[in-house]
Amino acid sequence: MKKLILTTAALALSAGMTMADTIRLGTEGAYAPWNFVNDAGEIDGFERELGDELCKRANLECEWVKNDWDSIIPNLVSGNYDAIIAGMSITDERDEVIDFTHNYTPPDPSAYVAMSDGVDLAGGVIAAQTGTIQAGYIADSGATLVEFASPEETLAAVRNGEADAVLADKSFLVPFTEDGSGIVFVGDEVPLGGGVGMGIRESDGELKEKFNAAIQSMKDDGSLNELITKWEVSSTF
Repeated sequence: MKKLILTTAALALSAGMTMADTIRLGTEGAYAPWNFVNDAGEIDGFERELGDELCKRANLECEWVKNDWDSIIPNLVSGNYDAIIAGMSITDERDEVIDFTHNYTPPDPSAYVAMSDGVDLAGGVIAAQTGTIQAGYIADSGATLVEFASPEETLAAVRNGEADAVLADKSFLVPFTEDGSGIVFVGDEVPLGGGVGMGIRESDGELKEKFNAAIQSMKDDGSLNELITKWEVSSTF
C-alpha cells in the first residue's frame, strides 16, 4: 500500500512512551474505507473499529490523532503519537526507520482507474499520492509520475485531464467506479507491499508486542476477518 521515502534517518529516537500513559494512535483520516472523518467530525472506518478493539484487548487506553500522510512517519518518530494505523504497507524501506506489528490485512492489490479504456499505462501520465508504494512503482515503471498530497487530488487530476490514470489501492478506488462519474478500472491489478501493519517506534518493543498479541487474538477467533469483510478493505486471512 503506502511507501514513505524518508531523507532524515536522524529523526529517530528520543520519543519513548510509558505504558501507563494514554496511547495515541495516528491516522490519516482521508482514505476510506480504511480511515476517514465522518459527518460528526470523528475518525471512522475499518481502522478506527480495529484500533479500538486492539486497544481493548491489549488493556490500553487509546486516543486518536489525525495527521497528514506525508509527515505521518516523521511525526511518529518525533513523538506526536505512539502508533500509526493508517493503511500502511509493511516495506523494507520503512522498516529501516520504524518497526511494524504483525500485519492486520493481507496485501491489498493496487489498481489503475481512468476516464476510459485504452490509456497508455506504460508510457502515459499516471497520478499517485505522494509517498505511497504506488508512487514508487510508477517512478520505476517508465511512465510519467505526477504526485498529489491527497488521494482525492489524484482522482481530480484524471477528471480534469492532468493525468491519464491513477494507481492506488483497489479498495479505495472501488466506490469511485460506482458513483456514476465515469471513472473505470483499466489494465491489470498490481500486487504491491507485504500486508498492512501498525507502525511503532523502534524503541517501543513492549507496545509492539501488546498489539501483536491483540492482532493475533483477532486472527485466531475470526473477528479480524469479519471486520475485513465488513469494510471490504482486502482479502481475508
